[in-house]
Amino acid sequence: MTVGPDVAVVDYGAGNLRSVVKALERSGARARVTREPSELRRADAVVLPGAGAFADAMAGLRAKGLDGAVRETVAAGTPYLGLCVGLQLLFEEGDEHGPTAGLGLLRGRVERFPERDAAGGLLRVPHMGWNEVHFTGCHPVLEGLPERDIFYFVHGYRAVPARDDDTVGHTGYGGEFAAAVARDNVFAVQFHPEKSQNSGRRLLNRFVTWVGSCD
Repeated sequence: MTVGPDVAVVDYGAGNLRSVVKALERSGARARVTREPSELRRADAVVLPGAGAFADAMAGLRAKGLDGAVRETVAAGTPYLGLCVGLQLLFEEGDEHGPTAGLGLLRGRVERFPERDAAGGLLRVPHMGWNEVHFTGCHPVLEGLPERDIFYFVHGYRAVPARDDDTVGHTGYGGEFAAAVARDNVFAVQFHPEKSQNSGRRLLNRFVTWVGSCD
């Protein structure tokens, strides 16, 4: 019997933990929720799920010593998957609830959507519902996935990477924004694959397959 990779889902005091764990298990992973830094360091992969505000999420990570553990596991080459806020926290700074330092694993910042779209019309914030993602970059998670697919979003802030090649997926809302980012063993998405039905499952299947190939 094939045993799936051990995936640590980080509990920083907020996040859609149960549905993320169930979605990962359906994709073949042995997923577990943890708030212990030592368990992150032993895992085959780390998943940082998303819900809540940037500043609150960083405070929760720091309070439990998880911010350092995430940085250490990424530096050691452990695969990382960020979901929604888990994408935003990768960057150097976020504006939500005032300027707050992020994990600094990718260069760039996280800012609120503009009040108006490119045509000057009012833009409804948060960006909520189904939207198309156009994948343009190269990463093992993207191998075999459709170039365009539909995913479920809920967010009022968007990442602005400093390096164009860190963006591997684009979505339009008030202008184009980074819906997926990647660099080396880091992959993260602004949408919620655990809420995105078949398209989300395809992506999580690829993530789990990639983690298994890294053993």
